[in-house]
Amino acid sequence: MTVNLKENNLMNKADLIELIAQSAGINKTQATAALQAVEKGVIDALASGGTVELKGFGTFKITQRAERKGRNPKTGEELVIPATNSPTFKAGKAFKEAVN
Repeated sequence: MTVNLKENNLMNKADLIELIAQSAGINKTQATAALQAVEKGVIDALASGGTVELKGFGTFKITQRAERKGRNPKTGEELVIPATNSPTFKAGKAFKEAVN
């Protein structure tokens, strides 16, 4: 299936929903519900400390960033940037091959 991107090569959520609806032969309401369910599933899995692996597509996981020193660029004052958990995505082999 060919994807028609806008002038700025951007596909937004509404465009993705329309593509899902066309590809799956469902209406936009059902496509919206399906996309929201996937989003919620990924978020819930990561929030509970898990990883989501979709063979050929990629892996969503949480990486931990350590506390570090930073500097306020406006004042030059040193500050401590707290440790955080950051969601990451690593593209799978099939995904990488498709875009190269």
